Amino acid sequence: MQKRAIIIAKGEVRRVGYRDTVERAARKMKLTGFVENIKPYDVRIICEGDRAGIDSFVKLINIKEYPIDVEHLEVSFEDATGEFEYFEIKRGDPTEELGERLDIANARMASMVQKQDIMIEKLDDNTSILKDNTATLKDFKNETNENLGRLTNIMIKHDFDAQERIATLTKEISEIKERLSRVESAIA
Repeated sequence: MQKRAIIIAKGEVRRVGYRDTVERAARKMKLTGFVENIKPYDVRIICEGDRAGIDSFVKLINIKEYPIDVEHLEVSFEDATGEFEYFEIKRGDPTEELGERLDIANARMASMVQKQDIMIEKLDDNTSILKDNTATLKDFKNETNENLGRLTNIMIKHDFDAQERIATLTKEISEIKERLSRVESAIA
């Protein structure tokens, strides 16, 4: 059985794009009716459809996400009349509507500027960290180059010492061979 819901949304629901969000939600739930601003600060929603769809719709439009902040939804039900073909936004005075759109744009721009400022601050912090890391890496590179230089010198010195030892051992082995040859000749 089709029902009609009369919903009054209270809170930050005007000049924040709430009616557009309500319209999209109603269409998604296949409801018919309308949404409109009412004085002084509220939004009225009249919708028709099956009760389960309306209940889901009410949950969808109870939004608490900047810039929209629904503080309270007054919901009442009656039998549907079937007078609506689709769901729409009933707009008011064109000047007022334009002002509302500009207010929405201003709020979104302010939010974007705030996010931009946060990102710039993070970039500044990261730039400082990168500079510190670059200095640390340069110090590490210089220290590594110095250590490699020392190691090369040590290896060259050890290589020279090893060559001297090999030459001494070669000379001593040659002398031993020569003595052995003399001993062998003397025995034979």
